Amino acid sequence: MLQRKKKKKKKQEEQQERRSNRELYFTGGFFALLFAAMIGYYAYFVQAEGREMINNSYNSRQYILASQNIRGTIYSADGEVLAETLTDVEGKETRTYPYENLFAHVIGFSTKGKTGIEAEANSYLIQSSIPLSSKVENEVAARKHPGDNVYTSLRTDLQEIASKSLGVYQGAIIVSNVKTGEILAMVSKPDFNPETIVEDWEKYVENENSSVLLNRATQGIYPPGSTFKMVTALAYLRQFNGDYTNYRYQCNGSMTYGNSRITCYHGAVHGSVDFISSFAKSCNCSFANMGLNLDRDIYHDTVSDLGFNESLPVNFNYSKSNLTVDDGVSDEDMIQISFGQGSVQMTPLHLHLVTNAVAMGGTPMKPYLISQVESAEGEVVKTFKPESYKELMTAEEAATLTELMTAVVESGTATRLKGLEYTAAGKTGSAEYNKVKEDSHAWFTGFAPAEDPEISVTIIVEKIGSGGDYAVPIAKRLFDAYFGL
Repeated sequence: MLQRKKKKKKKQEEQQERRSNRELYFTGGFFALLFAAMIGYYAYFVQAEGREMINNSYNSRQYILASQNIRGTIYSADGEVLAETLTDVEGKETRTYPYENLFAHVIGFSTKGKTGIEAEANSYLIQSSIPLSSKVENEVAARKHPGDNVYTSLRTDLQEIASKSLGVYQGAIIVSNVKTGEILAMVSKPDFNPETIVEDWEKYVENENSSVLLNRATQGIYPPGSTFKMVTALAYLRQFNGDYTNYRYQCNGSMTYGNSRITCYHGAVHGSVDFISSFAKSCNCSFANMGLNLDRDIYHDTVSDLGFNESLPVNFNYSKSNLTVDDGVSDEDMIQISFGQGSVQMTPLHLHLVTNAVAMGGTPMKPYLISQVESAEGEVVKTFKPESYKELMTAEEAATLTELMTAVVESGTATRLKGLEYTAAGKTGSAEYNKVKEDSHAWFTGFAPAEDPEISVTIIVEKIGSGGDYAVPIAKRLFDAYFGL
């Protein structure tokens, strides 16, 4: 009996020990996994968020790097110096911009804060990836290390044409390679000279009405006018399963609904129009008619799919485009929205992304400005490759919109692009910005060749008139230059 009790006790002790061991193993394993997860997250954070962490104004690391390294050079795609740091005999460093105003907004500046590519690429420019042996030589000689150099996708020839074409007018232009997402030119006016930003700073910030420092291409918020008919047309296609053959409207030049009176641009009377000619001739009355008959939920979903009120897939500063379409939107408001007026607010960058979606069969490439980072000795540090964004529309929808945009060139408001060595597709816009109907911004957005797109352009010229008269000729100059004509 006594021996049986001893065996039972021993067995209980062994079971208790096994339970304790299991608990220890479980606890140890849990903390091991937790530690591994923390290490993994830290590695991800350093990799994915490292640039933002270094660029944070509260992080003294960037100032330490700046004291050790000379800020790197920024180059164009064709090898031109767009920004560099020169050091005189006394060791004083000066950031210079050889093209002065030409690349002002897109390259930005690195004093008085940082903007443009100077901000986006800051963590690369202030670091030095030269070999350790070279760093030792510099330290022995009491020299700072040369920072890494950044190569952009920007082309000086297209940038110059875009800038000269805008001339003295305010506005913005974006030019892209639609197949890669590379931004080839980005101009915003009025501009400034980054060489003299320190001297000019006070006059810019003291003037509350000054928008010189604003990059209108990415941060300017505008009514898109008739370019927005791309969105209304897409909503119509979705509501009627892509069938637009039965659409007809009789345009008399104006339309009255409730207390609203809509007119086509300059009171043009378009007569009997179908879906394609409504788009090609940019008939406001026809699109107002569409807007009244479109399902609000479908319109809301279309707007959401195209990225309104959401973040865009870029690494530089931009503003969000804004539009809400729900049951609270009145019929009168819906009429205005249908042709890009009223509550519609959009950036040139966002319109450009939608245009690229059409050109790329529904799924655009993510826009980007930096192609490669190299050390001062020419070793590749990082390469940025083209990357697809999400599907904004189906391939069938994109094909139909391409057909509509081609009709704009062949028989509509952009015939100045017709009959050239290349084909083009696009949409013009004349966006009213105040109560005087004659006052409007001129828009154009489009791509070429229409059948196999390579280049896209989006243009806004403020307070000048119609897109067909003023924005389309600029697009032609850019297309001509790209195709070597």
